[in-house]
Amino acid sequence: MPQDAKDWTDLPLFMEEALQRDASDPLADFRHRFHMPPHGAGHALYFTGNSLGLQPVEARSFIEGELEDWQRFGVEAHFEGRRPWVSYHKEATADLAALVGAQPEEVVAMNALTVNLHLLLISFYRPGGNRTKLMIEAGAFPSDRYAALSQLRLHGLDPDEHLIEIAPREGEHTLRAEDIETRIAAEGDSLACVMMCGVQYYTGQWMPMERITRAAHAVGATCGFDLAHATGNVPLELHDWNVDFACWCGYKYLNGGPGCTAGAFVHARHAHRPDLPRLEGWWGHSESRRFKMEPDFDLMPGAEGWQTSNAPVMNMAALLASLAEFRSAGMDRLRTKSLALTAFLEKGIHAVAEATDSRLEILTPSDPGARGCQLSVVAHGHGKALFDHLTQAGVIVDWREPAVIRLAPVPLYNSFRDVAEFLGLLHAGLRADT
Repeated sequence: MPQDAKDWTDLPLFMEEALQRDASDPLADFRHRFHMPPHGAGHALYFTGNSLGLQPVEARSFIEGELEDWQRFGVEAHFEGRRPWVSYHKEATADLAALVGAQPEEVVAMNALTVNLHLLLISFYRPGGNRTKLMIEAGAFPSDRYAALSQLRLHGLDPDEHLIEIAPREGEHTLRAEDIETRIAAEGDSLACVMMCGVQYYTGQWMPMERITRAAHAVGATCGFDLAHATGNVPLELHDWNVDFACWCGYKYLNGGPGCTAGAFVHARHAHRPDLPRLEGWWGHSESRRFKMEPDFDLMPGAEGWQTSNAPVMNMAALLASLAEFRSAGMDRLRTKSLALTAFLEKGIHAVAEATDSRLEILTPSDPGARGCQLSVVAHGHGKALFDHLTQAGVIVDWREPAVIRLAPVPLYNSFRDVAEFLGLLHAGLRADT
C-alpha cells in the first residue's frame, strides 16, 4: 500500500473487508491465469479490461501450438493440425454461444467488429418506401456512428433526415427504457432498424436489450446490438430476447489480444433465408462443397452463412485460450463476483468523496441490473491531473474526454484488494490535487 494513502482512516476498513472477500472468493485462482502488467517491484492495478483484456497465461501455448503445426505440416495443417485450420472458427462456437445466450448455429467467430456490423446491416437494414430510418443512441461509439452514416449513404439517404440518435433527458447521463420505447413507437412504420449498444462504452449503462428488441419488432423494425462492451461482461440471452443480429469484438472482456477476431450472432429464424441480401464469400458457401470451387454460391445455414473468408488462425489462438477460462469459471459465477466487486468500488468512491470533500460523480447507473463491471467517474474540479497521478502510481485506467475516468474491475482477474488499493491512491491523489 502506498505510504501517502495510509493517513485515510477508512482505508484499513476497506482493506480488511477486501482481504476477507478475497479469501472466500471461489474465483480467486483465476487471477493467476492472466498476466498482470508489472509496476515497480510489484504489479499494476489494472482496470481497463473494458478496452483490452489481459493476456491469458495459456495464450502462448495456444499460439505456439499453431506455429508448431504450421512448421510440421505446412498446408496440411488445415486438415492434420491439433485444431484443423479449415474449421478453426468452430473451435470458438460453443463457448461464444454460451456467453451470448445463443444456439450454436446462431454464432460465428469472424472478421473485426465494424466489418461484421457492416455485413449484418447490409442484411438487416433494408430501407424501402416510408420505412427508411435507422436508430442509434446519441454518443454511440464513433465507429458505430460512422458505420450507420455510411450505410445510409450507401442507400442514397440523407443522414440528417434518416438517422435517429436518441439521447438521455436533459441533465441525465443515461437512457431510460421507457423513453426508448416511446421514441420507437413514435417513429412507427418509418423505422427500418434499431441498432444500439449492449453496454454503452462511455457511461457503462447496460441497455434494456429485451425491451428494445420487443419495441422495435412491435413497429415492424429489425433490431441488433453492438456487444463490444457486453460480451464476457454481462449475462446475455440473445436467442430468447429474439434479437435479430449482434456483433462484438474479441479483445476487451474476451481477452483475445489486440485486434482479435470478432464474433457475430444471427437469430435462428434467419438461418435459412437466402432471400436476405448479403455480401458473399467462399467461407459462407456450403462447407461440404467449398473445395469443389463451384461458380455458384450455395449458402451455409445459420450465422456461418455471413462468413466471407477463412479464420485468421494465429489471431484466434489466444481467444481460444481465454474462452477456456470462461468455460471453467462460468458466467453465473463471474456475474456474482462482478456485482460484488463493482458495488465495493462504488461504496469506496462515495467514501473517498466524503473524506476529501470532493465531488465524484458516477455516470454509470447505480442499479446493478443496469450495468456491468464498469464505472465511469467524473472528478469535478480535478480533471486530467488526477488521472495522471493514478497512472504514475501504477493504476491503469482510461481517460475519455472531456473528464471521464473509466474503471472496470474484471471478475476474471481483479481482486477486492486491487479495489482497496485503488481507493487509497484515489484518496491520496485527490488530497494532493486539492
